[in-house]
Amino acid sequence: MFRLNRAMYLVTAVAIMTIGLMALGGCPQQEETADPAPAAVEPVTDGEPIKIGALFAVTGPGSSLGEPERDTAVMLEKYINENGGLDGREVQVIVRDTKGLETDALTAARELVEKENVLAIIGPSRSGTTLAVVDYVEQAEVALISCAAARAITDPVKKWVFQVAPGDADAVQRIYTYMGEEGISRVALLTESSGYGIEGLKQLQEQASAHSIEIVATEEYADTDTDMTTQLTRIAGTDAQAVVCWGIGKAPALVARGMGTLNMQIPLFQSSGVANARFIEAAGEHADGVIMPAAKLIVLDQLPEDEPQLAELQRYHEMFVAEYEREPDHYGGHAWDALHIVVNAIERAGVDADRTAIRDAIEGTEGFVGMGGIFTYGADNHYGLSPDSFAMVTIENGEWKLIE
Repeated sequence: MFRLNRAMYLVTAVAIMTIGLMALGGCPQQEETADPAPAAVEPVTDGEPIKIGALFAVTGPGSSLGEPERDTAVMLEKYINENGGLDGREVQVIVRDTKGLETDALTAARELVEKENVLAIIGPSRSGTTLAVVDYVEQAEVALISCAAARAITDPVKKWVFQVAPGDADAVQRIYTYMGEEGISRVALLTESSGYGIEGLKQLQEQASAHSIEIVATEEYADTDTDMTTQLTRIAGTDAQAVVCWGIGKAPALVARGMGTLNMQIPLFQSSGVANARFIEAAGEHADGVIMPAAKLIVLDQLPEDEPQLAELQRYHEMFVAEYEREPDHYGGHAWDALHIVVNAIERAGVDADRTAIRDAIEGTEGFVGMGGIFTYGADNHYGLSPDSFAMVTIENGEWKLIE
């Protein structure tokens, strides 16, 4: 029988180690005993499968988010079922590609709920696609755990909607606090015209005065734009001490390249949405010096030993590398957190629980140590994280470096 908070995690390509995951369920870990006997794994039975839906931007402008999310969900589905499922029942993670598009996300959500009869949904990957399905899942009364960061997803609280990505409000707070420490007070904003960019711009504007930040220019771009020269030239004509770019996908790398081409000698801050290897690859040498808040996974080897998330970050890293022979990123971590929270909720509610009982169990999540932080939900809090969930990082010689 697979029990998530007592699971054995695969940590090499050829061996399985027994690792207690009581912390993942928010419970204290049991002390290890010397040479424990391996737990017997009960086979998956022929009973009704437990269906969990997943909405990821596997293709399209958000594919840098959706691909690792899909891969992580598939990996966990495989592992759960290889270890007996949930109380002997097979877990099916039914992935649908939103292509990063709002209309596709809504169509896929309807299919998962009405045709596949899923018990809950993880994703979507992007803020815009999440906001596009919120009203539907509220009406359908199916719990959704979004992998996107916009504050508007869970503020105000919506009964059936939760969130695992550290949010844009906390990211902006971390950026502005750091700017204050560095004596930066005048900034230019360059934001994506999508849901993620719109919500980021809102937070950047709303929090500015509290941090003594003056916004001297506001520009925007579409996520399909291929050149930022016009916007950056206008910014270069101001007295901005820094630029904040808020977006995902390929366009933020064009901002870094454009600033280099124009020889703009001011720092560039990016959102946590581009804290991945693809940004460094796309920006090339112009990635160096860029500063951003990021999930702690990307600086795993630089974290102090007393970091509360360290053990769980290491477990995810080891399992993903063993499965795919490449490094994971925090987007996959969002899927890890969302799927664990749903599965833990089903364990607590019972494998025969209905959608309402599973929603209630999700809301009861407390002290879950995940990739994005330590989650505690409640009736008035479906976000569950704090600004401390982010690390501030920069890039040096094409490598991530922890600042604070």
